[in-house]
Amino acid sequence: MDLLYVSFIQFFQGINYSILIGFVISASALAIAPGPDNIFVLTQSLSNGVKSGLATVVGLVSGCLVHTTLLAFGVSEIIKRSDVLFNAIKIFGALYLLYLAYKVYRSDAPILLNQNKMQSKGLTRLFRVGFTMNVLNPKVTIFFLAFFPGFLFSDTLNTVIQFYVLGLLFMLVAFLIFSSIALLAGNISHYLTKHPRAGWYLKWLQIIVFLGIAIYLFLSNK
Repeated sequence: MDLLYVSFIQFFQGINYSILIGFVISASALAIAPGPDNIFVLTQSLSNGVKSGLATVVGLVSGCLVHTTLLAFGVSEIIKRSDVLFNAIKIFGALYLLYLAYKVYRSDAPILLNQNKMQSKGLTRLFRVGFTMNVLNPKVTIFFLAFFPGFLFSDTLNTVIQFYVLGLLFMLVAFLIFSSIALLAGNISHYLTKHPRAGWYLKWLQIIVFLGIAIYLFLSNK
């Protein structure tokens, strides 16, 4: 027990907290800045309410754990150096988003706002969509590779441990900010129900968001 206590104390003594604070501030600014992920959370929350938005948030944030693992064990560097692998992941991700846009387009009716209940299957599906969108975006992996090494906060801790600490902090920050967007959008949706064509507009807004992210991903470079 004494050895465990000493190791615990040494762990926290070796941390540069100013670097971690700087990382949290930077991660917060990045999460707040308009981008494909928070726009997708916004459209899902407006379309189907807060629960749907939060399910999407959990999926998106969970995908960051995959990118953190790739970074921690050096796979990100392989993806960065291989044009073939990078482009293959990028094209597959873009095609997946086009498929999602097609699914929304083929839906029988406009999106219904503020459904009182969401089936667990629907929430699970939204989690999978968010998770898959994040994992199949190689730019997130490259971003982690470029962003995280500049915030290594200890000269004594193993680098793998430091990357996982940074990854979990990034996930926490993203979850709090994206969840706030979902909650705010969910409240706005109460007002949109008064507009008879709001569901039709939001259906096409989702299609445009999926297409926009797919085009952005397809045209993006390292």
